[in-house]
Amino acid sequence: MSPVAFLRSALRVLIPLAVAFTGYLYLYPVFQGCAFPLPPQSSDYYDQPVEPDGTAAFQETLRQHAFGSMRVAPFRLLALGDPQLEGDTSIRNYGREPFPHLSRVIKHLSLKNRNSSLRIQVRSAVHDLVDFFFDDIPDFLESTRKRIDLIGNDFFLGHIYRTLHWWAKPTHVTVLGDLLGSQWIGDDEFERRSWRYWNRSFRGGERVPDDVAAYPREEYDLAGLLGVEDSNAASWRRRVINIAGNHDIGYAGDLTRARLERFERVFGKAAYELRFELPIANATTNATIFDPDNNPESDRLPPELRIVVVNNMNLDTPAVEQELQDKTYAFVNDVISTASAVEFKGHFTMVLTHIPLHKPAGTCMDPPYFAFHAGGGVKEQNQLSADASRGFLEGIYGLSGDANAPAAGMGRRGVVLNGHDHEGCDVWHYIDQGEPAGERQWRAASWGDARGGGLAARPGAPGLREITVRSMMADFGGSAGLLSAWFDEADWEWRFEFATCALGRQYYWWFVHVYDLIVLGTLLVYGALTIALAAGYGVDRWPNLGRRAPKEKARGRPLAREANGEPKTGSVVYEGNGDAKKG
Repeated sequence: MSPVAFLRSALRVLIPLAVAFTGYLYLYPVFQGCAFPLPPQSSDYYDQPVEPDGTAAFQETLRQHAFGSMRVAPFRLLALGDPQLEGDTSIRNYGREPFPHLSRVIKHLSLKNRNSSLRIQVRSAVHDLVDFFFDDIPDFLESTRKRIDLIGNDFFLGHIYRTLHWWAKPTHVTVLGDLLGSQWIGDDEFERRSWRYWNRSFRGGERVPDDVAAYPREEYDLAGLLGVEDSNAASWRRRVINIAGNHDIGYAGDLTRARLERFERVFGKAAYELRFELPIANATTNATIFDPDNNPESDRLPPELRIVVVNNMNLDTPAVEQELQDKTYAFVNDVISTASAVEFKGHFTMVLTHIPLHKPAGTCMDPPYFAFHAGGGVKEQNQLSADASRGFLEGIYGLSGDANAPAAGMGRRGVVLNGHDHEGCDVWHYIDQGEPAGERQWRAASWGDARGGGLAARPGAPGLREITVRSMMADFGGSAGLLSAWFDEADWEWRFEFATCALGRQYYWWFVHVYDLIVLGTLLVYGALTIALAAGYGVDRWPNLGRRAPKEKARGRPLAREANGEPKTGSVVYEGNGDAKKG
């Protein structure tokens, strides 16, 4: 078979497989049925033991692409956890020559060292030559593999972000901390990793502007309107709400002003709030909203979703810079003091932070853990302390174990989203007001058990849902969170639901792109050979490419004779009439 015929046959198999593999990779949310959850048909959200219909959400996303949709939730958050871009610290031979032992071999053999005899220099050259093969070459190959892996990982993360951003159509995006892989890196390496973050992994995204990231105040400007398609909504689809993690600025014992400032310069402020309002078009419904002059008895406020970005890296003590910790405490206190009174309905508070709240061991993958520097300062922690967590639950959300507290201790509607625990977790924090006062304490249960068992809707048990988003790193399946929030006018409360979508490990991403390159190379070679043959090149070498030579006919062939002119005795010859005759 000629080379052209072989390549043509191979491409008939390779190309359909390439289309199938690549199509699945670039349309994986479609094949997996990923979509933002839809508002349920009934308002009994917490009484539903089953999750919203994923099939309906997927079909609605298809309609949204084709015709637009009015049923999707007005707030759709694409939540991504812990990308942790690595860099020079993960490359074995970074910052030094790739073959140091080979350089020493050349130096020894040049006999430039006058203080050593020839025998010693030859012996040293042989030793370094052995190290060249057993140390330098493996080290170079591993370092090269890691450099390629870093580039591939950047684009793997970017593939998750861009594919889900295109398909699911979020209104907002957040990355929940640990954007980079280490807080200990120097400024030059920080700039390199930051460039990769914005130009590879999150290309097309932009940081939240400083003038939009507002400090909590009683009188505030809205960051935008939900459910309204305008230029501001388009801007929020491009923006990425970056959360500071321990690998970005350090724990309390590592967090310095220099680390915080360089993070905020590139990725945005580490602590701020955003307020989005949902317009109510119905005039009759609007008339029921609280107005100090015309409707002072109403407990309804205009529907508003408040996003609070909290840098909780230095909430726990001791901290290396007390002034930075004091600012964090002041920020949390101002968030509490500027919130609407718990007796009013219509506001929803979403806290975005990095370290999860405290919960007993066994609730999630990471148990409570603290480590401290020898000279003081938090060195590592898997969760916040119980006291810091109570500041979120009882302070920001106004939940209370005292049934005589304002709003019977039921607090404000909301949710906490964080990262840090790469495995992910979904928890319901609650306190039982029916227990004796001395025994009341915050407890935690998985969200599935709390919802299915009715705990999330039980009177006298104030609670809050905390979602720890699984990491988008390849080792954790390239996961992403899809959170939808909508407003229930019947109960005048916000509702929300959360779903996940995972690409899988990075091996498939690598396989598809390497396979596509092989197919492309094969196609180019086939095209080049075809063009060359069409132009007449290679005809002398392959005169019958693609054609089978005809068989020789026996009839009429000349007699085979020996050198003396007579047929060889015993051979079979053919006469002119075609009959066989034995000589």
